[in-house]
Amino acid sequence: MADVPKREVENVEFVFEVMGSPGEGIDAVDLGDALRALNLNPTLALIEKMGGTKKRNEKKIKLDEFLPIYSQVKKEKEQGCYEDFIECLKLYDKAENGTMLLAELQHALLALGESLDDEQVETLFADCMDPEDDEGMIPYSPFLARMCDRPDQLK
Repeated sequence: MADVPKREVENVEFVFEVMGSPGEGIDAVDLGDALRALNLNPTLALIEKMGGTKKRNEKKIKLDEFLPIYSQVKKEKEQGCYEDFIECLKLYDKAENGTMLLAELQHALLALGESLDDEQVETLFADCMDPEDDEGMIPYSPFLARMCDRPDQLK
């Protein structure tokens, strides 16, 4: 088995129970979701490189094939973290008070990097966003804390 601690193997097994079929593994189209469920943040390019597919039922990934993928993705340096995202959004914080225009955040998510589509942004905002104020401003730190699963940063 890959160099994965026992506790993490248990987490991986749980993800496989939820997302896969016993004995068959998970569908390769769900590789990114499985990795994200394990608190990793792989890029779409990395998911594809690791064997993820774009169509369902093209390929299955068994647990013994997934563990080395998990281990390798965990070591990747090309993943952003909460602190990186905060520094990014500070660029949009013109008043330097922890807020930014909701429209600017929406534009960034739709247009920059590995952009999301409208439906994904709406879901993300519904799940993680505080309401905007009368001027269209939102506090970005609580949004990122929820998105990155960092309850210690909710204020």
